[in-house]
Amino acid sequence: MGKIHLVRKPTIEKFMAVHPFSNSAFRLWLTALKYARWHTPADISKTFASADLLGRGSNRVVFDISGNNYRMICKYAFGQSEVHLYICWIGTHEAYDRLCGRQEQYSCSYY
Repeated sequence: MGKIHLVRKPTIEKFMAVHPFSNSAFRLWLTALKYARWHTPADISKTFASADLLGRGSNRVVFDISGNNYRMICKYAFGQSEVHLYICWIGTHEAYDRLCGRQEQYSCSYY
């Protein structure tokens, strides 16, 4: 158990096409994810030290990408044989701050 299944990976590729400066950082993130093995939500933070687990029973995590220039919100679900990671939102840090100002980080699902 613990292998990660990234749902909606093309979303990252589309974002990188619009934000080419994010390419190398997202590629590093994808490589780390490929080799990650998670058994509990705490393991997410062991793989990505800057990741923030959101509260309120949301099963969501915020990843800081490219030195916190970009943010990505994902929802996680631990299954019997793998962890499903669903991309809910990707944007700049500034756009993430606006999202948080509206308290949408717990419920947004744009992809």
